[in-house]
Amino acid sequence: MSPIRPARPTRARRTALGVALLTLAPLLGALPPAAAASAPAPATVEEQRLERAVPQEILRRSGFDAPASDFGQALGGARSYAAAERAVVRHGSGLWRRAVDRAQGRGPAEREALPRKGGDGRAELSRDDDRPLYWARLAMTRELRRWQAPFGLPDAARAKLLDRLERSSRGQDSIRFPPGKGVKRVLVTGFDPFTLDRDVRISNPSGATALALDGTVVRTADGPARIETAVFPVRWQDFADGTVERALRPHLPHLDLFTTVSQGRVGRIDVERHNGAWRGGFGDNENVSRTGTVPVDDPASQPQWTTTTLPYREIVAADTGRFPVYDNTSVTEVPAGASAPVVRPDGPTPGSAARAGGGGDYLSNEIAYRATLLRDRLGLPALPGGHVHTPVLQFGAGNTSEVSDPEFVRNRLDIVAQIRAIVTVAAGRG
Repeated sequence: MSPIRPARPTRARRTALGVALLTLAPLLGALPPAAAASAPAPATVEEQRLERAVPQEILRRSGFDAPASDFGQALGGARSYAAAERAVVRHGSGLWRRAVDRAQGRGPAEREALPRKGGDGRAELSRDDDRPLYWARLAMTRELRRWQAPFGLPDAARAKLLDRLERSSRGQDSIRFPPGKGVKRVLVTGFDPFTLDRDVRISNPSGATALALDGTVVRTADGPARIETAVFPVRWQDFADGTVERALRPHLPHLDLFTTVSQGRVGRIDVERHNGAWRGGFGDNENVSRTGTVPVDDPASQPQWTTTTLPYREIVAADTGRFPVYDNTSVTEVPAGASAPVVRPDGPTPGSAARAGGGGDYLSNEIAYRATLLRDRLGLPALPGGHVHTPVLQFGAGNTSEVSDPEFVRNRLDIVAQIRAIVTVAAGRG
């Protein structure tokens, strides 16, 4: 059977159609931008690292290679900003919950304590690993930057969606404590992996700690304590934009304890006594450097130093694990009336300018400074809070290429367990 062919238009009709299109062309070109798809944004420095073999292996061996694809499909079905925002929050918070569940042994594919063999014959990554969350989040933010929305999406609107994705996938907007009394409220924060151009395999034990402790209850000498956690980026600009204050401000007045946690020195844990208002310039995960005074609101009232209110004596004295724990009082300052920085082993002197807190002059010092300054500005001098530096998480001897090994996993598990014990000691100080 032959298909039915439509009648060909006559030459007169074709001429009329051409004239009509020429007449409409200026009007079609003048349609508002909202009718056209928005241009995608370029990938960031962090997102560009996704193309390397190690991040792809981490995503594959952890099963976290699917969330970005699922998220991209959800975005593809969004026909309005509101629908896109719902997809962002749903998939962002879902990624955080999935990472927490995996770290805490929940989920159909992550119930076994020992690594299983994956489809490529290599052992699956242990469930305590923080890196799948980091790389999966970047894969999702890259999807959002690439997305060509079928409606008007100005740069500011895309930036807002990216911000919602960051916050929801870091646990920052899902901090929930049970109502009523009888259970202490503890907030712990961690960080993303960093120095990835030095070694892209790097894991951050503070991020692993956040995943392992989120939503858990510990038994302290003063009763039960509920721990909520969040993870922060290693990016100077996010801190200048107030990400720490925005996440912590609603919760600090209702807490019994908070501690920011980051990776610090080899083979030891430090409770940092003093935090300095200085950025030392070390490159962040975007390879951006910043040097100068920590930027905060109301700089006219900004102190050069803040101090921990964690019970450091009790923490140092307690048997919390195999790594030695120190009360670190050292700082680097420019003394009043001087111009050159000096190291002070016993803390800052009156009128000095900060050049490094006990935790250095990088973002670990800055999160401690910001959190304790917020504590003080909110009028909470009795609230225990400060910063704890974990040991550097090291691979086993001779491992220069594999993404994991038994010593690496043991070190991370021991660090997480010891930070949990330190938080338990601190929270038990009624």
